[in-house]
Amino acid sequence: MPKPLSLTFDPIARAAELWNDRWGEVPSMAAITSIMRAHQILLAEVDSVVKPYGLTFARYEALVLLTFSKAGELPMSKIGERLMVHPTSVTNTVDRLVRAGLVTKRPNPHDGRGTLASITDRGREVCEAATRDLMAMDFGLGAYDEEECREIFALLRPLRVAARDFEE
Repeated sequence: MPKPLSLTFDPIARAAELWNDRWGEVPSMAAITSIMRAHQILLAEVDSVVKPYGLTFARYEALVLLTFSKAGELPMSKIGERLMVHPTSVTNTVDRLVRAGLVTKRPNPHDGRGTLASITDRGREVCEAATRDLMAMDFGLGAYDEEECREIFALLRPLRVAARDFEE
């Protein structure tokens, strides 16, 4: 859990007021600052839940992705594509999971240059336990009800579309 700031005022609202006084009203500045702070809070909360399993949220996401695959394995390139991260990050994440005994790696028989990452039985057990814990704390979004979570998803979707994460 992130350490509470316990301020007597909303620093983002105050920054928006000061911004407004200096450069004029720019609601996007307050919005981006709020999103970035929310990211810090949520990442700290979910990382604290998965830490006892030897995971970070990034490693947890990779395990979940492997459980979603039919055979429990995926090419490293596909993992990076689906998690939307750089190949170096995928290698680092998967290598740490391998060291923890949660994933294995082997040459991809369909791509001579590629590598497959496969979830182990222990990896499945850890993934299931961590998932139960994350669901119990609503992935850090307990301040919102189900409809508000759907609204957050809908509000952020156009940003992802504009970034060409996927085609509509």
